[in-house]
Amino acid sequence: MSNAKGIRSQIKSVENTQKITKAMQMVAASKVKKVQDQMKASRPYTINLLRIITHLVKATSSSEHHYLSNKAEIKKVAYIVVSTDRGLCGGLNINLFKALLKSIKKDKEMGREVVLSVFGKKGVGFAHRIGAQLVSVVEKYPDEPKISDLLGAVLPVLQLYEKGEVQLVHIAANQFINAMSQKPVIGQLLPATVVYTDEKVASYSWDYIYDSNPKKYLDELLKRYLETVVMQFVLENIASEMSARMIAMQSASDNAGNLIDELKLKYNKARQAAITQELTEIVAGADAV
Repeated sequence: MSNAKGIRSQIKSVENTQKITKAMQMVAASKVKKVQDQMKASRPYTINLLRIITHLVKATSSSEHHYLSNKAEIKKVAYIVVSTDRGLCGGLNINLFKALLKSIKKDKEMGREVVLSVFGKKGVGFAHRIGAQLVSVVEKYPDEPKISDLLGAVLPVLQLYEKGEVQLVHIAANQFINAMSQKPVIGQLLPATVVYTDEKVASYSWDYIYDSNPKKYLDELLKRYLETVVMQFVLENIASEMSARMIAMQSASDNAGNLIDELKLKYNKARQAAITQELTEIVAGADAV
């Protein structure tokens, strides 16, 4: 009967684990909805910001702005890597790091130096494993971040680019497609590509009169735009993390349920075997008497 007791203890342990995975699944599902709402809320701001920047570029002929113009020679590349602080989200980080490694390998083959600016503990661990140089680190960023929470990683990279120490900046994160699908994306952040698709803006330019230097406005707006783009990537990554965790915890709960069924069957067999053995011993004892 001791074997049956051990199996019963296993069943209880797996049931407790299943309760935890189900709770984590429900929490992740609720957070996905919040992050999706935040993503949608930030889009009008980004669109209007891009529209204003397009007006400024056309009106002031500032296409040679240092944030917009390509560098003649690229010696050093910076990557802003958006990873997660926590695990239990399937292969989300691993897939991102695989894509990132391919991109870094191409840069090194071209003789370029690579530096990283990282969001999340998983990305810090990855950077240490490959021996990459870290420019800045942001850990434990909230699930509903604000621009101020992200500046610690963005500003050092912008400063390096302005000084000319870095000639190209990429951002790597997971793109949220839907609750079942996420994919790693590596996009170019600097030099920035400012494209607003409104036909009126595309075909006309306005002669604005500014109360100070237009370049000053363009500088500030481009910084805000770059910060907003990073914010959008971070939100996409958070939504991907919650979706991946929700799916992973659902799979873990289902696997726990299957294991419980197997253990219950095993427990019943062990219990029946113990009862049969006891009856056999009782009958054998009665015959001996």
